[in-house]
Amino acid sequence: MLYGEHDRHLARIESLLGVSLISRGNTLTISGPPDAAETAQAALNSLYQRLTRGQTIDSGEVDGAVRMATADPGFAGVASGEEPRAPGQQQATITRAEIALRTRRRGPITPRSPTQAAYLQALAESELVFGLGPAGTGKTYLAVAQAVALLTTGQVDRIVLSRPAVEAGERLGFLPGDLKEKVDPYLRPLYDALHDMLPAEQVKKRLESGEIEIAPLAFMRGRTLGNAFVILDEAQNTTPMQMKMFLTRLGEGGRMVVTGDISQIDLPSGTRSGLRDALDILGGVEGVRFVRFTDADVVRHPMVARIIRAYDQADVREAARKQARRTGSAPETIDREAGIVGDPE
Repeated sequence: MLYGEHDRHLARIESLLGVSLISRGNTLTISGPPDAAETAQAALNSLYQRLTRGQTIDSGEVDGAVRMATADPGFAGVASGEEPRAPGQQQATITRAEIALRTRRRGPITPRSPTQAAYLQALAESELVFGLGPAGTGKTYLAVAQAVALLTTGQVDRIVLSRPAVEAGERLGFLPGDLKEKVDPYLRPLYDALHDMLPAEQVKKRLESGEIEIAPLAFMRGRTLGNAFVILDEAQNTTPMQMKMFLTRLGEGGRMVVTGDISQIDLPSGTRSGLRDALDILGGVEGVRFVRFTDADVVRHPMVARIIRAYDQADVREAARKQARRTGSAPETIDREAGIVGDPE
């Protein structure tokens, strides 16, 4: 199970770290640069410990273990139980197993990057958390997982999930059906995450009882959300007024998570994003945590990370060209200063 079918997990680690893994029975030999070999060992130890806890391994878990071990070999090593400590010595690092969220359908959900680990800790410790970054980094998924974990253990009474009803660059016009049918297309990603955490009958039952509520942002005004875990997804598509209205709904015993990607704002041209506004205003407010993801934290298909990097570089290149036109500098000079080499054109 550790090696994978036809040793595909070992092949993946070899590809990611540039090491050689040779298996003979239950003995695995790692060869390569010392740092890479140490990272491979830590990742394999972490994956092996996952199997001993009765959990499964897939390609995503392999990538996550390598990502965690690359950032901090001690993190994966401690999680494996392979890093001994002196008698009485305190464990300095928190382990993947300790951070794991327990869900009824998916079982334990562990972080697949250091930023995800920091995000899960922020969700556990803070009443208001902003998860910021590109698509595919697990911002919404982990927030829903934390909400479900707290609901099923009785630490909150209900979950409220919300999104602004803004189309991605299209105008769909009037949609048929009742209110639920009209807003469901906008909220579908939240339904998908819920169904990944709970059996379908549990989701249906809790939706009917009101323990789980999915509502468009427009219907939040005037409410006080106490003892609830409230998630605002796609927050970059809120206006400043909407964002202030949402944040001030927090009631006694409540928790809030706001997720969004500043690079994907679908608001009309000239409209300031409420998420960008909140970042400027709430930066120094006590108790508010900001966790920023990058393309290095993308846990979807590897192509997603490459696509995000390409778009980010294109944005930097365009900003450099605008700067060159304003200052009269040669575009090539600006590109070099921005760290861009070559031009696809």
